[in-house]
Amino acid sequence: MNKLSPIEQYVIDQVKRRRLELGISQKELSFHLEVSEGYVGLVESSKTDDKYSLKRINDLAIILHCSPRDLLPIEAL
Repeated sequence: MNKLSPIEQYVIDQVKRRRLELGISQKELSFHLEVSEGYVGLVESSKTDDKYSLKRINDLAIILHCSPRDLLPIEAL
């Protein structure tokens, strides 16, 4: 298992939470992000160190109908 920073893991967890709340599959989210079908699964997996970039966080916020702030912690981690 690779080590992500606390903020990277927080963002991944928030995106996953929001994705599930909206009933969006990993495959569907990957499609909207215009990335490979398994990309979101790789990011959400604890077996890789894949993570979302700042640009991707903005794209995710648009797709998930929220603000990028909703995907980031209120306090520094």
